[in-house]
Amino acid sequence: MKSDLQYYLSNLRRDLPASIVVFLVALPLCLGIALASGAPLFAGVIAGIVGGIVVAWASGSHLSVSGPAAGLTVIVFNAIETLGSFNAFLLSVVVAGVFQLVLGFLKAGLIGAFFPVSVIKGMLAAIGLILIIKQIPHATGYDTSFDGDESYMQETAESSFFELVDALEGITPGATVVSIIALLILILWETKLFKRFNLLQLIPGPLVAVIWGVAYNSLTLQYAPDWAISQKHLVSLPELGSVANFIDQFRMPDWRYLLNPKTYSIAATLAIIASLETLLSIEAVDKLDPHKRIAPTNRELKAQGLGNIVSGLIGGIPITAVIVRSSANINAGGQTRLSSFFHGVLLLVSVVFFGGFLNQIPLACLAAILLQTGYKLAKPKLFVEFYHKGWNQFLPFAITVIAILATDLLQGICIGMAIGIFFVLKANFHAAMTLTEHGSHYLLRLHKDVSFLNKALLRKYLSAIPNDSELLIDGNKALFIDQDILETIADFLLAAPDRGITVEIQGFNAYCPVPSSGH
Repeated sequence: MKSDLQYYLSNLRRDLPASIVVFLVALPLCLGIALASGAPLFAGVIAGIVGGIVVAWASGSHLSVSGPAAGLTVIVFNAIETLGSFNAFLLSVVVAGVFQLVLGFLKAGLIGAFFPVSVIKGMLAAIGLILIIKQIPHATGYDTSFDGDESYMQETAESSFFELVDALEGITPGATVVSIIALLILILWETKLFKRFNLLQLIPGPLVAVIWGVAYNSLTLQYAPDWAISQKHLVSLPELGSVANFIDQFRMPDWRYLLNPKTYSIAATLAIIASLETLLSIEAVDKLDPHKRIAPTNRELKAQGLGNIVSGLIGGIPITAVIVRSSANINAGGQTRLSSFFHGVLLLVSVVFFGGFLNQIPLACLAAILLQTGYKLAKPKLFVEFYHKGWNQFLPFAITVIAILATDLLQGICIGMAIGIFFVLKANFHAAMTLTEHGSHYLLRLHKDVSFLNKALLRKYLSAIPNDSELLIDGNKALFIDQDILETIADFLLAAPDRGITVEIQGFNAYCPVPSSGH
């Protein structure tokens, strides 16, 4: 049995190259997600660093990568606007981390199992559509709402839609060219033709898109200034040059908001959605892991809680385990948590010492990356797939999407959950028991759990049994039979002889009070 040190060292030759790939994928995503969240760009990088350096070692997963998640952008954006300042929002991030720690200690790692897949997929599809709506103005260089911050979206989907229309009328040529070519690069990089070249697959598409944007703007500034991208449409990070300057960029939570109820409602929302996204990502990573290792979910919640506490305390946006970077890690050959850790180290080194290069990146490049991310979350194929699964899957999925777009993420999920639970109950209602007929012989079979909700259906089936027939009630497959069901069957047993019905019971004992016979 190898020691932990030997185990990590033996996999270092594969983990180190994988960490470089994850870093190159993560850097533009960290910046882009911060941009979409209405947070300072530096906050996205801090979250990525914490996800790599802190969460990688606290987590029980060897291959998952944590960092800022696209799934939280809408919540973060609205939360910052609701609280009125980013520093106030940081306090909610810290409190959300505490909530996640508590969930971990309460062994709530199975929370993801209680959300129907159709609702989760609907949530992700809605997030994808919102990302597309929010990023098109950045992709076209729309100027109107750049008032010193990196965001411009209003609270409601309606106003977002009108801003999208305005953006299409105020196109900036340079930004549009950069975003269109960047999108083409990202699309081509995933085609079968490009995947044939192993050398090209070692270079992540997002990195090529970023290099294209930087090269385009450098050339146009020199040879065609009218087509160049203005400074306000470039990444704007402080050029640090030292660790001390990096530490000076940290932002502390505004502790004055400790008594504000909104701090805790936002924190609860963050904790629930971040935990759910983490658990779903961990489940997906476990399925992708070539070694089929299973990550402990309760430990993962604690790790994410610790990560969010640290991130919030030093000025980072919320983090979760993220499937895009985790998939990149696995595809690049990562074997242990070292690859995630080193990607965090590379993020730290890049912002400390290479800020000048990062500030040459057009926001249109990041918008292109997020447009592709949004498309992947909301592919038309996904809608078709759920349609073919039937109305009990498609309706919760579609209603969740519409509800989130019409209201907000939390209300939309609640509406989707209500619809999803209705269809689950409806399916279980009909699947709990079946009645089959063969001549004058009837078989009433109880399946899995039979609750009081099925009493009306049971009475319907029992009343359908004709006089002078035989009935077998088979409960061998039932894991649980509610007392109301047992009493309904017992009442039927008492009345059956008067109708000439012979009843046999298998697999359970019905409660049947026997009248006193005087002895």
